[in-house]
Amino acid sequence: MWWIYALLSAFFAALTAILAKLGINGVDSDLATAIRTVVILLVAWSIVLVRAAWRQLPLLTGSTWTFLVFSGLTTGLSWLCYFKALQLGTVSQVAPVDKLSIALTIGLAVLVLGEPLTLKTALGAGLIIGGTLVLIF
Repeated sequence: MWWIYALLSAFFAALTAILAKLGINGVDSDLATAIRTVVILLVAWSIVLVRAAWRQLPLLTGSTWTFLVFSGLTTGLSWLCYFKALQLGTVSQVAPVDKLSIALTIGLAVLVLGEPLTLKTALGAGLIIGGTLVLIF
């Protein structure tokens, strides 16, 4: 089932790029990111409240909070940079370069999480890097 959610994530990420490009026309990219963040906040907390997932809050450890806070900070920085890049560049260039994060994530997963690097995974990451270079130059 994980791959269905991954495909949905890719689909919504693609729509995000198009809708963001349409929405930041003549608007400061930081303001646009802030508006988008409020919408995400409302949607995410609505789901948490409906599913009663908020009951798990007392179970979160200090380590969990630390990693989630830093993940939130890096997500925010990513979104700010992404919206600025979309404002300055074309979606067909920015979105694929942004997906270089896939290759970077694979490398970090191997280094930080100790995940195995298979030939298939390394080849896929190499192709992503190569495609990104083609789009940049």
